[in-house]
Amino acid sequence: MRFARPLAGAALTTATVAGLLIGTAPGAAASAPCDATARACVDLSEGTAWLMDRGEVTYGPVRVTAGGQGHRTPVGRFSVTYKDDDHRSRAYDDAPMPHAVFFTRGGVAFHEGDRDSRSHGCVRLSADAAAAFYRALQPGDAVQVHR
Repeated sequence: MRFARPLAGAALTTATVAGLLIGTAPGAAASAPCDATARACVDLSEGTAWLMDRGEVTYGPVRVTAGGQGHRTPVGRFSVTYKDDDHRSRAYDDAPMPHAVFFTRGGVAFHEGDRDSRSHGCVRLSADAAAAFYRALQPGDAVQVHR
């Protein structure tokens, strides 16, 4: 079983389900705009992402940066196509893309990167979040991206 990571400064709420103590950040599950099929959920308008399992948030929300003008991150339903822990971009000057999890045929991925500037369409995460997404997501897992 996975546990939701509380938001910074949020009080931890606990509940007992089938004899297990479960901890979640208040409101975390309600804020993810994706349905129960999503394993990864992105809200571009809020700049946040989550990992999910059967509609329950298991990690997040985490801050993300996505594509800028002319390189918008696509919105819709996708599937993880492949992963590469030490990927380098062929399209953008061999730029490092640590913990890359690709979810479009056009090369859009979750990966570690600078969250203070816009990407060329990828969803950039902190080092810790990129590692968590890389560990949790597998080829075929559903990804939903909303604006």
